[in-house]
Amino acid sequence: MPAKEWLEQWEQVKDKSVPPVDLNAYFEQSQIATARLDVMDIGPCSLPSGQVLVRDPFVYLVQREEKPYFCSVPAGTYRTEVCVVKPDGEGDCARYAAVRLRFSESRPVHFYEALIGDEDLSELDGDMYFGFNVDAGLGCICDKEVHQAFCDWWEQWHRENPGKEYYNDYFSPLFEKSYQEHPEYQRVDGDWINWQIPGTDYHLPVFQSGFGDGAYPVYWGFDENGNICQLVIFFIDIEQTYCEEE
Repeated sequence: MPAKEWLEQWEQVKDKSVPPVDLNAYFEQSQIATARLDVMDIGPCSLPSGQVLVRDPFVYLVQREEKPYFCSVPAGTYRTEVCVVKPDGEGDCARYAAVRLRFSESRPVHFYEALIGDEDLSELDGDMYFGFNVDAGLGCICDKEVHQAFCDWWEQWHRENPGKEYYNDYFSPLFEKSYQEHPEYQRVDGDWINWQIPGTDYHLPVFQSGFGDGAYPVYWGFDENGNICQLVIFFIDIEQTYCEEE
């Protein structure tokens, strides 16, 4: 848990961490601005401990020291839902504007940024957010226990496959297979996989990060009783990106 002083400061400033858009609308409306939307289910996400990380899977998740968010949710397996901006017919592909897990049927009435508990909260002001970094064009939602299993697999694969490249030799065929089996809202090389870590029952959903590399915020959704009911990754400001005027 974060230090008592940090938590006290968080209570004072957390209203500065709300998202700039209505994240409920991303999963409830069929159109925002000029963007036509759909919601796609990409399968289960395993949370055996209920302690959650959102990371770039091939750059940051491979580091064992990565920490989960300080809030936790009931352990379980949840469906992974993607808010998709449909292809525009002018050459752009489907874009993943947001990804969420729902921990209950309750509708969020407040969203606050998901944090680890060691951030410098004095920097939180206005449009600023902490978020997570993406350097490989992908994100994933991962549990603390799944994270360690992933690192075990990663280290073993590299030991057993000297001279091979993890993406081209292992993951690329999985993404291509995902496209072949679920072509809607994917490019031919694949834009998402629901990967079961070999030797485990853990499912790790991996997906494209909106417009690629960058830093993206993650939010907890709280219901009217103050309970966490959702986690949402915010990739694209649809209203701003797909407004009628340039």
